[in-house]
Amino acid sequence: MGFTSAWSISSHEDSVIGELAPRTAAAIEADRTCPQARRRWAAWQRASLPDHRIWWTGTAADDEAIRSFQDLTRPGRHVDDLRVGTADPDFHDMEDIWDRQPDPAAMFVSVHRKEYPVSALFHALGPERAALLPGWCGNFLLTAAEVRRSLPQVERALGFGPGSGSGRSGRTGWTTEPATRASWTARCAPGGPPRGQDSACAGWHAMCTE
Repeated sequence: MGFTSAWSISSHEDSVIGELAPRTAAAIEADRTCPQARRRWAAWQRASLPDHRIWWTGTAADDEAIRSFQDLTRPGRHVDDLRVGTADPDFHDMEDIWDRQPDPAAMFVSVHRKEYPVSALFHALGPERAALLPGWCGNFLLTAAEVRRSLPQVERALGFGPGSGSGRSGRTGWTTEPATRASWTARCAPGGPPRGQDSACAGWHAMCTE
């Protein structure tokens, strides 16, 4: 069975983020504090993975590390149950998050078949830089003030601060620019800089099975 995975980042008024927080923040925190997730994160920190082009060609231990990383960076159970209405029949990501942004054209969406966008991004960044991103493994809910506070660390993680390189990583062979970078400077706030820190922001990591 294949699957299609999507990662979206949308901008909202702080009032919308306040309404979403009781449901979504709790689900994100539940996934973040899950013992299995913490063990997988710690294992990735101890030994980051090799170039993806040689995955599944090593030892059984190497294969297990890859599977652990994939489980870590796929949508968490609590977030996924909330997203599809299992945890709360009155909530759905499209109606309650996507449809409530002021400008749908400003939303960043990355869709992958048989792969997770967040997995690709985190593998490119490595564990130290991925740890600088807010939220948990691609899921976050930030007020405008939290966007402003998070931006310096996000810039460090994605490697587009003063004097930084292109963000290219030998692990994956692709670069974090321009789409991923734009998700924070433009997608997170319609109109981009200098209004780039004036809107609240929601990131949602979802999977649909086929």
